[in-house]
Amino acid sequence: MEVENIQTDVFVPTKKAQKRSANSETTQMDVEVLVDAATGIEGGKRSGHNDGSSAPPRAKRIRSELRKVSVPPHRYSSLKEQWMKIFTPVVEHMKLQIRFNMKARQVELRIGPETPDISNLQKGADFVKAFLCGFEVDDALALLRLEDLFVETFEIKDVKTLRGDHQSRAIGRLAGKGGRTKFTIENVTKTRIVLADSKIHILGSYQNIQLARRAICNLILGSPPSKVYGNLRAVATRLSERM
Repeated sequence: MEVENIQTDVFVPTKKAQKRSANSETTQMDVEVLVDAATGIEGGKRSGHNDGSSAPPRAKRIRSELRKVSVPPHRYSSLKEQWMKIFTPVVEHMKLQIRFNMKARQVELRIGPETPDISNLQKGADFVKAFLCGFEVDDALALLRLEDLFVETFEIKDVKTLRGDHQSRAIGRLAGKGGRTKFTIENVTKTRIVLADSKIHILGSYQNIQLARRAICNLILGSPPSKVYGNLRAVATRLSERM
């Protein structure tokens, strides 16, 4: 009795094919793990939210709790010299985390576990920005202590388009001999002013900033300092009478 040879259609992969399929499965598993770690999702649900609520991923929440302030090249040396005066109030009083990123050339502020109020992060960023604009550390500290202080920045060309010697003369009128004009405007309006080439930074309350800006704009437009002083004294007298 002859036995027929029965051929089955079963495919037996080679050793090379088996190794390739095993590597592809491992790579796919690694990719899934990386995706889960990046999004904070495990098993189709967000980590820490088993009820299926649509809360933002943890990575996005951390990113929103960070402020980065770029450091101009001409303020590097001042930042290094005054770093402890900046570091101490931000860390001890505002309870924030701060560092100077040398590669990105930025000052980074972040909320820490001991931060009492999330608004402290914006106050700390404003304090660092004010110092990098050119204000003294003691003046910029007022942004941390008081609520109604702001920093306003504008340029001479926003008031009037001046070039060459005309712009230099306008800057000279703003500063005055030995800085006398700038100091007078600061004392009368109770503000602090920084003249950084063609940029002007004013630190103070909203109403006082408007008074200082009006006086600075009149000087840029060509008004003599004596006339600006008279207008400032009249406005200051009216304000004191209201108070």
